[in-house]
Amino acid sequence: MKIAVLGGTGKEGSGLALRWARSGHAITIGSRDEAKAHRVADELNQMHANLQLRGADNLNAAQDADVVVLTVPYRAHADTLNSVRSALHGKVLVDVTVPVNPDDITRVSLPPGGSAAREAQSLLGNDVQVVAAFQNISSTNLKKPEDPIDCDVLVCGDDANAKRIILALVQDAGLRGWDAGPLDNAVAVESLTPILLGLNRRYKIIGAGIHITGQPHAPATTP
Repeated sequence: MKIAVLGGTGKEGSGLALRWARSGHAITIGSRDEAKAHRVADELNQMHANLQLRGADNLNAAQDADVVVLTVPYRAHADTLNSVRSALHGKVLVDVTVPVNPDDITRVSLPPGGSAAREAQSLLGNDVQVVAAFQNISSTNLKKPEDPIDCDVLVCGDDANAKRIILALVQDAGLRGWDAGPLDNAVAVESLTPILLGLNRRYKIIGAGIHITGQPHAPATTP
């Protein structure tokens, strides 16, 4: 699958890009700064054998992708979506964005549209299937692709097929995914991130995450 990771020069985006590239997907790291995207892609290719990540500006990355993953800070969320909107028609967009309180990143901050993912869907319209996922996975863990991550991924979206695609990509990243319901539920998933950041700070945890307990009667990766 061809995957564009917009904001892929950051810690979260580059970690996901690395794991998917190791699973055999064709990965393009997108950035507002095309030179920076090329540099980060080259660095990852040099650090890990047999990978072929490439860099591009956000628009070109999105145009050539089957799935687009948005990993930018919330302050760049709307501007980035508007800049690539023409390239997203008929595609799945994975929104990893978490609105944070700039004065206290451990305090839940709800955006005007309820959640970043819901705002993305409203901005892009129904021709784009927005799925919320990966907000609660620490970049510290993602950058260690040989190590298993003892965290689960909650996946929210309104289109069942889009969620199936992303749940498969969760598995390809070495994680366990769960169908967490419609896109409206993304507000709860996004809000978990500042709580986890607070736990990291208070208890000196590196990369706190969530884990769903109990024994499912169906595979966790199938909605």
